[in-house]
Amino acid sequence: MSENESSLFTEQVNEQLRLTQRRGGLCFGTDAYLLAAYVRPQPRTRAVDLGAGTGIIPLLCLARRKAASFVAVELQGSFCDVIRENAAVNGFSDRLTPLCRDVRSLGPDDVGGEVGLVTANPPYMKAGSGAGNVSNEKYLARHEAAGTVADFCAAAGRILKDHGRFVCVFRPERMTELFAAMRDARLEPKRLTAVQATPAAKPSMILVEAVKCASPGLFLTPPLCLWVPDAERPDKPDSRMIPSADSDFIYGGCAFPEVFITR
Repeated sequence: MSENESSLFTEQVNEQLRLTQRRGGLCFGTDAYLLAAYVRPQPRTRAVDLGAGTGIIPLLCLARRKAASFVAVELQGSFCDVIRENAAVNGFSDRLTPLCRDVRSLGPDDVGGEVGLVTANPPYMKAGSGAGNVSNEKYLARHEAAGTVADFCAAAGRILKDHGRFVCVFRPERMTELFAAMRDARLEPKRLTAVQATPAAKPSMILVEAVKCASPGLFLTPPLCLWVPDAERPDKPDSRMIPSADSDFIYGGCAFPEVFITR
């Protein structure tokens, strides 16, 4: 077994998907699953995922028929190999294509022309901030060393058709940066959901859907609370870690309840 093969491990994500990941790399988490669930189904649309990692967001979307096909754009070649393997194992080789490319130079010609959907889980942390990771792969996934949120939004703006959708997950404390970057890329924020552990907890992430060249008008949904609160510590999940009804719904079908989709 090669060193590259020994650095891989596989887990069952749900009843439909098996996901190969890299030890020391950034692994599949709540933010990626919620982002995939936040995507509206567009079964005939060609889509692109920016900074795809292992390809989990395209895999989840394809498994739920939310797009016809995906190009998974990833800077790190080692992860492009993983995306290719995950596509094959899950039967999506004909619909999920890895592309080893820097989002900062990405254009429509790289992805076969303008598309109707772009997803992104961009790095949350500014380059040089926080403690450094042992793994350079994880550092690049978490920090803006190879592309800022503005770069990700600009790439989405370049490859989207007019009225195509851009769906991303980001940190609430950097929401103004995200919105400014979207506006610069002609991406109008249309729907926003704050995600928090319980009703009393502070939001830990935001999910945003923008539409290219749309008129202004933002739908601020109810917050998504993932857990039933502990009666003695309302800002913490129940000590038995009981999922909320909304969380159960989302994890059951990789989709949000209607109250988070329409006004």
